[in-house]
Formats: sequence, structure tokens, C-alpha cells
Amino acid sequence: MSKKIIVAITGASGSIYASSLLHKLALHENQFTELGIVMSKNAKDVWETELGNHDYQQLPFRFYEKQDFSAPFASGSAGYDTMIIVPCSMGTLGRIASGISDDLITRAADVILKERRRLILAVRETPYNLIHIKNMETVTLAGGIICPATPSFYSKPNSIEEVANTVVDRLLDLAGFDIKSFRWGL
Repeated sequence: MSKKIIVAITGASGSIYASSLLHKLALHENQFTELGIVMSKNAKDVWETELGNHDYQQLPFRFYEKQDFSAPFASGSAGYDTMIIVPCSMGTLGRIASGISDDLITRAADVILKERRRLILAVRETPYNLIHIKNMETVTLAGGIICPATPSFYSKPNSIEEVANTVVDRLLDLAGFDIKSFRWGL
């Protein structure tokens, strides 16, 4: 499989989703050939506040700085086919919806959209205001997928990690991964 993935982590609350996604990707390395990760400074601060660690530093993936426009996925010619932004702040959503490519996260999202590839945004805010909703509409009309970080409870999760995994498993499904997770009616 030649899947090339970008994961972006912004400073919105919800580091547990990013942590779970990265750990699950490590378990499914046979389903992609490349994975590039970009994390904002705020994302690192929120991760430490919410999770009390820097575990992302132990993962075997390549991390890029937010201003590194020489990263391969800053260009459509690199052939990355999927980008997941988790959690996606409303500021990041707004910049993507407005076509503002002022950092590697928004540039990569712009590239994915212009190349008609898969952009998945796990937006994390509550409640939404009309600007948020219009920005989600704009990104959806441009081909992006809005997947709010809204957990499900069908599987009767027993821990906060299991609750978070209901969202992460959905993100992996949307990205085309073959994973084992709870399926309604099965």
C-alpha cells in the first residue's frame, strides 16, 4: 500500500485524540509508506497540560516544524494522499477555509484540497458559532471532511481512552485504514 499520510496537531483541547491516533498509526505501519507530523507550539503545550507528558517524542515518526515549508507535503508533487488534523482548532479551520497558507499546517491542507485528496478535520470546539459553521461548510464544499471530535457510546467504553478511541477509529476509517473497531449491528 502506498498511502502517504500527514497528521497535524493544533492547540485545541483534545490531545488525547492526537495521542491515540499516533499510537494506533504505530500499530498500523504496514498500511502506509510515509507519515509526516506537524505540531504547533500550542499543541505541545496543551499536550503537556492535558496528558502530563511528552510521549509524542518517543514515537518513531518524522516531525516537522510548523514553519518548515521545505517539508515534502508542502507540495502536491510529493503525492501525499491524506491529511488528518486532530484536534483542529477553529483558528486553523478558519485559515484553511479562507485559503490562508501561513504555516505548514495550512499550506499542507491547501495542497491536499487543491490536489483533490482527502482532508479530514477533527474540529474541537463547543458550542459552534455561525462563523465556525460557515467555515466548516466552506471546507466541506472544497472537498474536506469535517469529523467533529464527538465520541460515540454504542460500544459502552469503560475509560476516557476508550471514549477517545471512538473518534480516532472513525478518523482512521475515513482515512481508509483497515482497522478492527466496534461496528454497529455486528
